[in-house]
Amino acid sequence: MSASYQAVIYNRQKKIYDTVIAGSIVVYLVSYFLVSLTIDPQVTQETLIIRSTATLAILLLHIVLAIGPLARLFPVFLPLLYNRRHLGVTMFFIAAVHGLFSIIQFHSLGNINPLLSVFQSNTHYESFSKFPFEIFGFVSLVILFLMAITSHDFWLHNLGAKVWKTLHMMVYLAYSLIILHVMLGVIQSETSPVLTIMLGVGMLSIISLHIAASQHEYKRDTSAVNVVNEFIKVCGVNDIPEDRAKVVSVGSERIAIFRYSGKISAISNVCKHQHGPLGEGRIIEGCVTCPWHGYQYFPHNGTSPPPFSEKVATYDVKVIQAEVWVNPTPYPEGMERTPAVINTLRVQ
Repeated sequence: MSASYQAVIYNRQKKIYDTVIAGSIVVYLVSYFLVSLTIDPQVTQETLIIRSTATLAILLLHIVLAIGPLARLFPVFLPLLYNRRHLGVTMFFIAAVHGLFSIIQFHSLGNINPLLSVFQSNTHYESFSKFPFEIFGFVSLVILFLMAITSHDFWLHNLGAKVWKTLHMMVYLAYSLIILHVMLGVIQSETSPVLTIMLGVGMLSIISLHIAASQHEYKRDTSAVNVVNEFIKVCGVNDIPEDRAKVVSVGSERIAIFRYSGKISAISNVCKHQHGPLGEGRIIEGCVTCPWHGYQYFPHNGTSPPPFSEKVATYDVKVIQAEVWVNPTPYPEGMERTPAVINTLRVQ
């Protein structure tokens, strides 16, 4: 968490994450150039840059939108969720290069301002097939720009969680505008159906993943539970990875049950900062760390470490014959509850 500007603190995971991103981008661009030059040796460098950055930005945007549902369906993708903003900002810069070169090549040789030319060079607003598709790309780039420059926690803190979240949910509006931008551009300039097919596959994949993730969450929320003396049987101890959680839903509440240092504790699954899923995070240096923006809470009392003051509800847990049970009645936010101790002999 941070409420002021400061350099990014790179741990080993962040270094690996950003190295993979940078390496993959270089490999993609080099491969695109080589294949394109092989197919059409007469293609200009400007055209190569415009097309390669366009396809790369769209690919990265699809990956960004897929990370959330993938992390809910398959926990192995959770590490991607922790640093998703890195990928989003990278995607914006790639898209900005595409936009800049497009404006230079197609709108800078006239007698009017290149930015005004984007809106005035094509006035077929009454025609769907001839509609000025550049406008959709321009507006989407503005949205991505606003998201990129406000990605730091400084802006999240000063704008407030509600405003910040609303702004960043506009990524779906930007995605829709990009789809229109590409599809109308294809209609007007391309004869090959390859781009249309690839975009259709991408859209179908994103929609399918979000539907599958919502169904997965619904099944978890409505699954039957075994209640004994007000306690609910959750799972076996070994079903909870070390320093991670098992989430159980009771009514409209979700409880995150964490295993750490030979103990079990339960807190609300909802982060106070922006309602992030604490159960999808992990314990780092003794604190439950929200996967969305890094807000932290002690697992035994649900309070944030000083100087922060956020608190979440806590719950009673117990371990009986290597099985984890939780009482779904919450205690007041920040109230300390004694963790359940894991009997290693029974667990084995």
